[in-house]
Amino acid sequence: MRTPTPNFAHLRSLTGPHGTYEHADHTFARVEHGYCTDDVARVLLVAAREPDPDADLENLAETSLDFLALAQGRSGKFRNRRHQDGPWIGPRTADDCWGRALWALGTTFARSAHDFQRFEALRLFESGARQRSPWPRSTAFAALGAAEVLTTYPTNESALSLIGAAALVLDRPVISSAWEWPEERLTYANALLPEAVMTVGSILGDDRLIDQGLRQLTWLLALETVDDHLSVTPVGGRGWTFDGHRFDQQPIEVAAMSDACLRAFEITRDPSWLAGHELAVGWFTGRNDVGVKMFDPRTGGGYDGLTADGPNLNQGAESTLALLTTLQNARRLSRVAT
Repeated sequence: MRTPTPNFAHLRSLTGPHGTYEHADHTFARVEHGYCTDDVARVLLVAAREPDPDADLENLAETSLDFLALAQGRSGKFRNRRHQDGPWIGPRTADDCWGRALWALGTTFARSAHDFQRFEALRLFESGARQRSPWPRSTAFAALGAAEVLTTYPTNESALSLIGAAALVLDRPVISSAWEWPEERLTYANALLPEAVMTVGSILGDDRLIDQGLRQLTWLLALETVDDHLSVTPVGGRGWTFDGHRFDQQPIEVAAMSDACLRAFEITRDPSWLAGHELAVGWFTGRNDVGVKMFDPRTGGGYDGLTADGPNLNQGAESTLALLTTLQNARRLSRVAT
């Protein structure tokens, strides 16, 4: 199947007065579930990565940036939940919402064509970068944002400091030669971890960290490849002893693999890494354990999960954004090739 181009129609349909709704019932936004910073940060990330955004996508980026500004407190931490009517729910933390927000803000600073968005994103990033998180995935997301800042502002002290702190959190030994992973179980967004390790290593000029990230990604890709397709870690995770349970598979796993393999290619210039990204695209277009497409060609929405009986036909924000980031990666590669 020919690789589709990113279609933002469904993402736009999930937009409410304060941001992008988190959940959907098929194609209809579940307004009653409100918003979350995790997803709004992903929206800003996708918008910042789009080379030729139309007016609607630029407005979505602006709305998302405003959302993150309100989610962040003076400490630099973020609230993750917002009621459909606007009030915020829960405390501000340095959990995943913090890390994803910094990733999106750093990317917006590096790539936005609008000076106001760039300066506002940098201001929010620098405020958030004062925080530290003990959680590897939260730290990994934030480190990718710091790496984006450094592409255009290589002396930025906030980003450099965050990269140094991330190295301490992410530099962990693998469990064993049989389980070449720093955790006893694979959980979520797994390929993010080796991507962040090799990215931090590249910035610090630390070949050991680069090699560590590449080895872990090599192991993960091999583990999650069955025959000629990806079979990613299911929502319940996967431990040393594989119980044969392959479902439900989440699009976020596939998008993380696409990002990580392209990062490995950018660092090593080894074209063999492009095969991992192509497997990720294939998972969405039908090369998966069930042999079904994992997106709606009409709406551009991504299906919420792959079950043994086929796709979960709900098209929530996380899944749609995972699809869009993977297709953006594919389009970027095709433009470079031509």
